[in-house]
Amino acid sequence: MFRKLDDRPGTITIEIDGLPVIAEPGESVAAVLLRQPTPWTRRSAVSGAPRAPYCMMGVCFECLAEVDGVASVQTCLVQVADGMRISRQAGKRRIVA
Repeated sequence: MFRKLDDRPGTITIEIDGLPVIAEPGESVAAVLLRQPTPWTRRSAVSGAPRAPYCMMGVCFECLAEVDGVASVQTCLVQVADGMRISRQAGKRRIVA
């Protein structure tokens, strides 16, 4: 769906759902997710439909995903870091006591 217009030198490796993905320093997690074959970040808690980043500026909350073990992170507001682990969220967030 989306692709980069240019490739800058220097890449890092992040992990999305257990798979290694190449990214560039300074990119948002949401931008990297949008370039994947399955560009969704979470599934709706109501219908289970896949949801994807929409506004890319932290207003809509459609880009929520788990980042380095922290659930419901707005991925459009977080820059990638080498070794970062991202997992797409499925349904309602569970609260563990």
